[in-house]
Amino acid sequence: MREKLSKSEKPKVWRSKKLHLTPEEANALIDGASKRGRYPKRDRLLLQLIYRHGLRVSEACELRWSEINLRAGTIYITRKKMGNDSTHTMERDEIQQLRKWQAEHSGDTFVFSTERGGPLSVDAVQYIVREAAAVAGLPENTHPHMLRHAAGYFLTNNGTDMRLVQSFLGHRTAAMTMHYSALSPKRLAAVRVR
Repeated sequence: MREKLSKSEKPKVWRSKKLHLTPEEANALIDGASKRGRYPKRDRLLLQLIYRHGLRVSEACELRWSEINLRAGTIYITRKKMGNDSTHTMERDEIQQLRKWQAEHSGDTFVFSTERGGPLSVDAVQYIVREAAAVAGLPENTHPHMLRHAAGYFLTNNGTDMRLVQSFLGHRTAAMTMHYSALSPKRLAAVRVR
């Protein structure tokens, strides 16, 4: 019979403090989604939009076809957590994938819907990410919000103005966006102490 350990005796579980994915990891996760599950096209497109547009999971789940203009190539993002809504342009491959997906699901209100026509749940997206992470060889604690953070770090590391990153992610204040610059090795590489 095993003895119960006190809190001070319990072994520490290593947890990664890393809250984002690199572009390579994000793309591996997206590719992993296309190699698993019953709806690989949907899951790949879902994770791709979360990453490329810095979406929160709830924003992706509640995305409606009425917020996507395929002709203009834009997506209107209704931000949660009192964020600022914005309109993003989409890449050609996103537009093509959305056209194909819409043709298969023309009667749906939500872009990413269940078989009953309602929006996917946050839990469902978390499951999709866990499964895709396993396929991609990423840690099992990979979660959907890491894709949003990956977008913020990608933009910051590529020298995008912080105000533009703030608008892109829908943050109300610059303070919410500043943590993306804290770990930017490219920004820190310019600093020299002699």
